[in-house]
Amino acid sequence: MENARAHLFIDGRVQGVFYRAFTRDVARSLGLDGWVRNLWDGRVEALFEGEKGTIQRAIQACYAGPPGASVTNIEVKWETYTGDEKGFSVRY
Repeated sequence: MENARAHLFIDGRVQGVFYRAFTRDVARSLGLDGWVRNLWDGRVEALFEGEKGTIQRAIQACYAGPPGASVTNIEVKWETYTGDEKGFSVRY
C-alpha cells in the first residue's frame, strides 16, 4: 500500500452539473483526503491523497462524472504524499 498525492485539472462541461459534489462523494466513499474546487476558466481542480490504487479508482470515476457532465480531459500530476489533508471538502 503506497500512499500518493494526485493533483487533477478536469476539462469539459464540469461546472453547473454538481461535479464538485460528485467528486467529494466519490473521495469520501473511497476514504481519500483532499479537496475539489471550480476554477475561473471553467475547469475543476481536485487534490486526492491516499493509497495510490484507490486514487486511480477515483480518477476513473472522475472521467465518468455525474449525469450532465462531459469530461474531455483530466490532467493528472502525481506529487509527493504529504499527509497534510484531513477529510475531503469542497472549496469555494
